[in-house]
Amino acid sequence: MELNEDFSNQSVADLPKLESQPMVDISPKYRRLNLLVTSIAVVVIIGILSAIRFQPFFELNHGLILAYPFSVSIVFALGVWSFVYHFFADPLIGYCLREQDISLKKGLIFRSLSCQPILRIQHVEVKRGPLMRLAGLSALHVFSAGGALHTFQIPGLEDDTAQQLRQFILDHKALSEGQF
Repeated sequence: MELNEDFSNQSVADLPKLESQPMVDISPKYRRLNLLVTSIAVVVIIGILSAIRFQPFFELNHGLILAYPFSVSIVFALGVWSFVYHFFADPLIGYCLREQDISLKKGLIFRSLSCQPILRIQHVEVKRGPLMRLAGLSALHVFSAGGALHTFQIPGLEDDTAQQLRQFILDHKALSEGQF
């Protein structure tokens, strides 16, 4: 068996730190949209519960009358938790696009930093729901080769930015594939 003289597997002492890369923040409109949706959902759900509780058309049984304050309290507590979470977590979402990869950092309690090599990206989608369209925002979904689900999603991007990122990834992926 012949050894390849060009092969090397040296120990790497000074690892580069991905955290030191400058991350780009998502649009602040994403945070405002999440806070607005949370607030409206809480008000609507409490309004529906109150309309059912205080409607004059038929008598509610005693158990439902007693459950009303508990259900309103639970909806309110979940709404406050969601509001506080989005208030602090949404500004922590950031991404970094480099020549060979794209990275996403997110999380308030459970922080994550995902890095996807552009060469391994199977396809990229820009998605916009009705509220996101109204706010002028998009989400970029990055799908890894070999994975059924998207590798990660960068939410809260301005429409133009999402389209530019998508096009850069597609163009750069085509250049990278042409090198082999």
